Amino acid sequence: MSKKLMHNSKLYPLKFKPILKEKIWGGHHLNYKDSSITKDTKIGESWEISGVEGSISIVENGDLKGQDLNAVLANYKEELVGHSVYKRFGNEFPLLIKFIDAKENLSVQLHPDDKIAKAKHDCMGKTEMWYIMEAEKNGFIIADFNRQMNQENYLKSVENKSIKDVLNHINVKSGDVFFIAPGLIHAIGSGVLLAEIQQTSDITYRIYDWDRVDDQGNSRELHQKEALDAIVFTSKEPKINYNKTANLPNEVVHNEHFKTDYLKVENQLNLDLTKYDSFTILMNVGKEAKLNYNGTSFLFKTQETYLIPASISNVSIEAKLTEVLMVHI
Repeated sequence: MSKKLMHNSKLYPLKFKPILKEKIWGGHHLNYKDSSITKDTKIGESWEISGVEGSISIVENGDLKGQDLNAVLANYKEELVGHSVYKRFGNEFPLLIKFIDAKENLSVQLHPDDKIAKAKHDCMGKTEMWYIMEAEKNGFIIADFNRQMNQENYLKSVENKSIKDVLNHINVKSGDVFFIAPGLIHAIGSGVLLAEIQQTSDITYRIYDWDRVDDQGNSRELHQKEALDAIVFTSKEPKINYNKTANLPNEVVHNEHFKTDYLKVENQLNLDLTKYDSFTILMNVGKEAKLNYNGTSFLFKTQETYLIPASISNVSIEAKLTEVLMVHI
């Protein structure tokens, strides 16, 4: 499909100001993203690209600096996201992109699918994936149960407070990928820093929070009734195996909600984006690089994210060696 601009657009690779979320389980790996935040603040999430109401990303670079994502989308429409994406989602940006730093265990939770989320919350469901960037020696995630479960056994484990004994712990290392389908019981364990790609949704059903309380002695709300309607007891293997061929897109997770490829960049990788009728998101999960477009070089730091508008045909990534996640619809 043609990538011609519709009205002399000045669109370019967009970088957004990270939206940092303080969490009871957060660490300090992401604090550097905002110099106004104290070093001891527990930052759990950096929302890199978000159209979620109340947390809408603001452009940080170039001519559109200061404008929010939703305004840019409403103005540029197909030029920003692609014709098929705009037809499907309109002025709602369909993905939420994050980095997550878990110093302590996240709550055990699950997310609704599109059907349940639409009926109960009038929003998208939450399909997501994780790319492990760093993990301490005993870093782990939880995905699914460690035994065959059904609704009766699940309810018993909740009632007698033995839920933590039936959870499936998986030790993780840098480069591991997990697909978190709606309905899958899951949690990020302590000592893990990861990149998360998900549908634009902030709906979470929390089922267990390790019996912890906040500074006022209050427990966080659980959502057992909602979870029971959405939980899936027959889940597929969540860990994803993928290739790491240099200077080629390696398919990692492709589904109806998003398509993620792994890029191992050695020296320079030219990306032809004309094949995608979609925006492209680039997440640097490796070392510092340069992002080149139309004769201009953009610094592409570790743990930085760029949104490449659909109207852009080609970019290149330049680095001695780095790793990048490339995402489109």
